[in-house]
Amino acid sequence: MEAKVRTTWPARGWAFEPKWDGFRAVAANDGEPRLDSRQQRPLLRYFPELIDIITTMPGDAVIDGEVLVVDQDALAFDMLQQRIHPAESRIATLAEATPGTLVAFDLLAHNGEDLRGAPFTERRSRLESVMGQVHEDWKLTPSTVDVGVAKRWFDEFEAAGCDGIVAKSLEGPYVEGKREMLKLKHRRTADCVVGGYRIHKDGDKIGSLLLGLYAESGSLAFIGHCSGFSNHDRVDLLARFDALKDIESFGDDVRAPGAPSRWTGDKDLSWVPVKPGVVVEISYDQLTGNRFRHATRFERWRPDKDPVACTFDQLERPDGPGFKAIVG
Repeated sequence: MEAKVRTTWPARGWAFEPKWDGFRAVAANDGEPRLDSRQQRPLLRYFPELIDIITTMPGDAVIDGEVLVVDQDALAFDMLQQRIHPAESRIATLAEATPGTLVAFDLLAHNGEDLRGAPFTERRSRLESVMGQVHEDWKLTPSTVDVGVAKRWFDEFEAAGCDGIVAKSLEGPYVEGKREMLKLKHRRTADCVVGGYRIHKDGDKIGSLLLGLYAESGSLAFIGHCSGFSNHDRVDLLARFDALKDIESFGDDVRAPGAPSRWTGDKDLSWVPVKPGVVVEISYDQLTGNRFRHATRFERWRPDKDPVACTFDQLERPDGPGFKAIVG
């Protein structure tokens, strides 16, 4: 079951939980421990340290949850991504260095009974019972029906790496493949410098703008991209930024746009540098280290803004409890 974004909070009839930033997975132990991704791909090859934990599950339970990597008491999505590696030796090394953690938030089957048609209140109650039978390294996500508490979690839990709140209908069934849940996510703005662009796959328009902020060294560091433009705007933008092409833009001593990796496959990630000078205000939902976790949303051009004033200082770093305090 998936979630759709909402900007307003539902009132009654909903349960609220932290939105974890990890790999969604379903765990089962029907004679052989299993941990499958949302696309039904086996994950235990990449997280062998979780095999013994899943083996403690009752043989007839199926748990929906999240695989996380926790570093310094906060979620570390970059480290989690690195766990998907083709080399067995590297997998073994990472399993020790950055072990995975499991958080449970729904129960799909138990005692030979398919619970997907049961209301969430029943699934949650039975999940709490099952969690008393599994390995202590299984964590149970907090849940509340108090919207006031949920709004407090929305702010406080961000420091631990949670990127919002998920709401589930108390009487709703579990409907796989449909956006029956709601998610409320953080949204902030920042002024960024355009340091380059990528060509659209059609070849005659802008695909995305590459955004940067100035580091303490004075170099422009790549922080993410913005791609939400209409076809008409994309054509105009290509003409505008084609006239600003330069030899270089992002500094050699800071993060620059990357080349293809195992995550991007054969996707063309070539880009064109432009003279840093155009400032754009964007909105974003989440930071991972010193980069935007997802594509940003264009808000407006800022011709009044001095590019060198666009630094990392404007990015908010929330305070709050760590991961251990949240899962208790």
